Amino acid sequence: MARPRKPLLSTDRIVQTARELVDREGLAAVSTRRLAAELGVSGPSLYNHFRTKDEILEAVADSVSGLVDLSMFEDGREWRTALHDWAVSYRAALRDHPNIVPVLARGPGRRPAALRLADAVYGAMVDAGWPPAQATSIGALMRYFIMGSALGSFAGGFVDDASAYDPADYPHLGQAHLLSEQQEKIDERAFETGLSALLDGLAQQYEQARESA
Repeated sequence: MARPRKPLLSTDRIVQTARELVDREGLAAVSTRRLAAELGVSGPSLYNHFRTKDEILEAVADSVSGLVDLSMFEDGREWRTALHDWAVSYRAALRDHPNIVPVLARGPGRRPAALRLADAVYGAMVDAGWPPAQATSIGALMRYFIMGSALGSFAGGFVDDASAYDPADYPHLGQAHLLSEQQEKIDERAFETGLSALLDGLAQQYEQARESA
């Protein structure tokens, strides 16, 4: 009986395996030697697809950008609704793959999926009537907000030890030790609160610009 063949080494397989490794163990765990071991191949075979570890991490980052839904910019949704739905999808992708966020935070560079994302947001804002300079600012603003929300958990930053919050020193933090128990709920609510406030402000600017035009 013939032995089962190993799956062929491909760019997609390398990126998927590297992403799983980053998700499990963080960026520091990734090396060409470790990745080759995970794939069951020799190290040099990776160089047929990627020249360096940094190229692999860039590809992993772009694969996460590729998970972000962009359909809201193509199906006729009003610009504010589209921005909201896109922001939620973007944050969900980062929340599911938090360890790659520092690479994503460097900016799109030459990554195709990241550039398509930037192009979609900018194009939708211009099509909605925003001046190009303001459309650029909106894209930057949204990126700052979404990326910042994914860099760490507010609620998860508080220890669950009530003695850490002596009322003599912190009279308003008597319940802070409970925050970590509801980390996801609190962080999601904070994101939605900030997103709504941000979009409210943009909507006001948009109406003022239309009235003065």
